Amino acid sequence: MDRGMNKVIIIKRRTRLEELKRRYNTVEQARFYVEHLGADFNDYIVENEIYYMALERVRFLAEKYARVQEIDRDYIPNMIFGDKDIVVAVGQDGLVANVMKYLDGQPLIGVNPDVKRWDGKLLPFEAGDMDRILPAVIKNVFNEKQITMGKAETTDGQILYAVNDFFVGINNHTSARYHICYNGVTENQSSSGVIISTGLGMTGWHSSVMAEFRGMAKAFNLGEVPDPQYSWDSGMLIFQVREPYPSRFTEAGLVYGNVTPDDTLTFVSNMAENGVVFSDGILEDTIDFNAGMELRVNVAERIGRLVV
Repeated sequence: MDRGMNKVIIIKRRTRLEELKRRYNTVEQARFYVEHLGADFNDYIVENEIYYMALERVRFLAEKYARVQEIDRDYIPNMIFGDKDIVVAVGQDGLVANVMKYLDGQPLIGVNPDVKRWDGKLLPFEAGDMDRILPAVIKNVFNEKQITMGKAETTDGQILYAVNDFFVGINNHTSARYHICYNGVTENQSSSGVIISTGLGMTGWHSSVMAEFRGMAKAFNLGEVPDPQYSWDSGMLIFQVREPYPSRFTEAGLVYGNVTPDDTLTFVSNMAENGVVFSDGILEDTIDFNAGMELRVNVAERIGRLVV
């Protein structure tokens, strides 16, 4: 195996200890803050040590088979991935999702750095597994799960992808105002925002909204509300409007629906400021969605490829 012909990009994240150090400048000041609140600072230290041992193990094994580049998750939006790159995310499920939406067909290996701490449904491997899985990926003889992604595109050409879900709304606690058009039916709405989920994301924010629906149905003796589940590769999105407010000027009829490539789901913002579209819970990765902006959401043309 010609090591020089292969390239592995390892994506890492900051640990809680590193985040505290950034905020309080030194480990000692971070310790004082945490212990002053009665928490166990040693847990932060142990987590950090285990994470970097796993990261070092992944790096060591990857270097046996490929050229290795290591970058922090903060730089992913500006990273240009090669068609033949193999990407390894060492962290939690959220890191895998955040990385995948910037890939275009490259295989992604999710590594759980601390199996006693994280469940990791997107993290099927541990650090030591790199010695067997990486050669298989290089030879293109591996199993994968394909994951449907969502795509949000504005009329001025801004594009955002999602592995779990989109949020369309406002970045504070006031009501979002917009026009929604679903397959030719249009409403003027005021709500807490709209969630558009992938099949993978239906266990996240979608599940939370559905729990509210089921609770309300039970309170009014309306029977059971089904909670549909779709496979990760379903080729479909699901939208839900949160807390729509019906009034003289706003409606609340379009609150739920499926979106396939043949469907049309668009929004036009009626918000003077603070309107946003973000994906996978990352508020920093945002499209401004203010007065007159039109947004189209549908199934993405690209798919995620998670090595399993």
